[in-house]
Amino acid sequence: MVKKAQKKADKKHASNPFGAGLLDTPFAATVRDSAQQIWLAGLGAFSKAQAEGGKVFESLVKDGVDLQRKTQSAAEDKLGEVSSRMSSVAGEVSAKAGQQWDKLESIFEDRTAKALGKLGIPTAKDMDALVSEVKALRAEVARLSGGKAATPASGKKATPAKTAAPKAPAKKTSTVRKRGNV
Repeated sequence: MVKKAQKKADKKHASNPFGAGLLDTPFAATVRDSAQQIWLAGLGAFSKAQAEGGKVFESLVKDGVDLQRKTQSAAEDKLGEVSSRMSSVAGEVSAKAGQQWDKLESIFEDRTAKALGKLGIPTAKDMDALVSEVKALRAEVARLSGGKAATPASGKKATPAKTAAPKAPAKKTSTVRKRGNV
């Protein structure tokens, strides 16, 4: 039987393209031993993982919860920063929009005043100036007339004071006689 096994091995090595002695070298034996040890280490790790899998899983869950808390805290901090930045930007935009509305209002008022001026309609400033002038004239009239001029109460129209028309000087009759008449 040994001879039969030897013949088979010889046949096998003869059909081996790498040569008959390549698989029987000490290097090949070392590689086989290493592969066997790696395989056994993998089986041992698998066995240990099955035995301690629950503990490892719980540890991983705990680590995940801790990491989630840290990231949520960091996200909340960033959200607070972004919120304050957005508030300040919104305030700036609101202020700029207010300035633009003020400019637009000013432009509208100027153009309306020009159009009214072209139509000959006095402006509020013109009316205020006239009111001031009338007040000054009334004060002057009162001063000149010795304080007798009446000033109207606010909101009432002034009625012109009735004054007697000055009498014309009487015509003097001439005492000169015409010539020719005695």
